[in-house]
Amino acid sequence: MTIVVLSRRNLLAAGGAVLATGASGLVLPARAQGVAPTASMSGGSNNYQKGAKIVTRIGKGGFWMSGTVRRAGDGTPLAGQRIQIWAHTTEGQEHEPQSHGATLTDKDGKFRLEMPQIIPIFGQPHGHLAYDSGEFKTVFLRPVMRSAKDKGLEAHFVLQPA
Repeated sequence: MTIVVLSRRNLLAAGGAVLATGASGLVLPARAQGVAPTASMSGGSNNYQKGAKIVTRIGKGGFWMSGTVRRAGDGTPLAGQRIQIWAHTTEGQEHEPQSHGATLTDKDGKFRLEMPQIIPIFGQPHGHLAYDSGEFKTVFLRPVMRSAKDKGLEAHFVLQPA
């Protein structure tokens, strides 16, 4: 005859084993779900100017817009992708050419562009970013800052083939 001693430690260990392996006791392999593409955001294309120049900085700088670009499905970083950036800043409004610029992603799919401080318009400090180079589907993003005092804003793109 087997005697089972029910102690708090034994119950916790048994419960943890059931949770970890499932009720059947089998461990299933993890399934990759893939990386879903980024959807364009409402209002992201406002004041977009096709063909904005690639620049090293917009205006006098002081604020950093940064992010990453990856391929949908496998999440591979995409180098050499053109990202256009524009915003309402201390030096110009969203619709003005001096408030627009573009940059390219590095070998790790990262981009970073200095620009003037973003200031609120219609009550929200926000930036605009676009991928529009044609190899992948166009995506417009409009991330909102937590605070108008922030000195940077990130946006991440996951692109699907056009």
